[in-house]
Amino acid sequence: MRTKQAWSLAIAAVLALWTVTSPTRAQDQKPTVKIPQPGVPEIATIEGAFVRAAYNNEGYVILGYKTANMSVGDDWMLLEMGTTVRDGVPAYKLKRQDVTLDTPDSTHLAMATVEEYRKADLRALENRAKVARDSINYFPPMASQACRIGFFSELGQTVLPWEDVELSNLRACMGRLFYHVPGGIKYGQHWLNVKFQNSLVRVPFRIFTKDEEKLMNKHYKDIRKQVKEAFEPPKKKK
Repeated sequence: MRTKQAWSLAIAAVLALWTVTSPTRAQDQKPTVKIPQPGVPEIATIEGAFVRAAYNNEGYVILGYKTANMSVGDDWMLLEMGTTVRDGVPAYKLKRQDVTLDTPDSTHLAMATVEEYRKADLRALENRAKVARDSINYFPPMASQACRIGFFSELGQTVLPWEDVELSNLRACMGRLFYHVPGGIKYGQHWLNVKFQNSLVRVPFRIFTKDEEKLMNKHYKDIRKQVKEAFEPPKKKK
């Protein structure tokens, strides 16, 4: 299992978790970014174009959302999540109701129930995710034991769905999440909220317009560098 090689505040570079503002004067001018404010103490990182991570002293969450970015207008959102607790934190049972979604219009959504998921028949969405996904297998070094987040049991799987998953600092837990989004998935800033025993981690992710995605791809290095510098602690004076 791959692990994060650098685990410090200085690596907290986030790509397009926020609004990307297109330059108006010149086509090649570097864009500026507006960092979203989670409202809780945490650090956010990037592990891929559609992979976001956030963590605090208690918990770590990584999110893959490429399928969601391809599903604008659809009533269902599929997210791939990985999570663990940090070293020194006791084991914790993460429950279905602990993982919620905030949409750009500030709607707060609970995860779908197993019954809602089965009734919706999301085989087409699941097949889309098989060909449009990024790895989320990035965890702190101690989290090396594979672990299933089994809130849902997809068609064809022989395992049963669970209502909770036990996290420990040795377990790298991963699984799919499904949310019913009334009115359909919209462009803009979203948040995946994960409630640990004593704190909340909010993973920011942005559903891109086509122009935003093109801008992000074109200025990847510039945006990454800009935001990394925003998160770095101030240098000590000599």
